[in-house]
Amino acid sequence: MNSPLEFEPQTDNSRQIFDVFLEMAKLPDMSETMLQDVYFSDFESASSRIFRIYRHLPLHYHEDCDEHLYVVSGEAIFHLNGTESIAKPGMFVRFPRKQVHGFPRVLIHPFVILAIDVPRRRPDDIVFVNPEDGDAKSFMGRNAT
Repeated sequence: MNSPLEFEPQTDNSRQIFDVFLEMAKLPDMSETMLQDVYFSDFESASSRIFRIYRHLPLHYHEDCDEHLYVVSGEAIFHLNGTESIAKPGMFVRFPRKQVHGFPRVLIHPFVILAIDVPRRRPDDIVFVNPEDGDAKSFMGRNAT
């Protein structure tokens, strides 16, 4: 993982009300990266966002945040604690920093998740279990540029 970036909010934090389905519709239909996201809030203490996973997301973890995920649409196989389950709309999954997780298969597109990260998840906070699987640039669209 790269050294931590200085805090730079990914949104101006001016909005307080969001239509998740309207925001979801703005995510691109295809992506060169594994996922694309839109931040609703981004404070040092916590961030909220939606993201769409476009293809298999290898096993990874985050160094600096606990993630709380709510599946909004689609279905995928979710790997957590050495077991795999189907993640579908209405499911909530949480895990602490450094816990290995991943989405080995997206079954139904668009697969979109509402995420609350505490403290905020820096866009570059991604560590793949197998470094050959990717890096921050291949993981998220905002990091690719």
